[in-house]
Amino acid sequence: MYLHLGQDTVIRTDEVIGIFDLDTATLSKHTRNYLACAEKAGQVINVTNELPKSFVVCLDSGGNRRIYISQISSATLLKRAGYIHTLSNV
Repeated sequence: MYLHLGQDTVIRTDEVIGIFDLDTATLSKHTRNYLACAEKAGQVINVTNELPKSFVVCLDSGGNRRIYISQISSATLLKRAGYIHTLSNV
């Protein structure tokens, strides 16, 4: 299945490691450092021209990490990915 992150960006859901709210996750200095290191390594892809609300960490089959910055909220991305429906059935 695929997940639309905004603009013209679509990713495979089986590559998604985590979907995070940008406001709450970046309160931790560890998360800020993680994102800063990923940006320096060229692994951050900004898919929005608007105020970013979430980031999605992905790992492809080749082991390459990518982090997408999106204007879509983490709750909406989770619903789109079907994770909430899956979790409610556990």
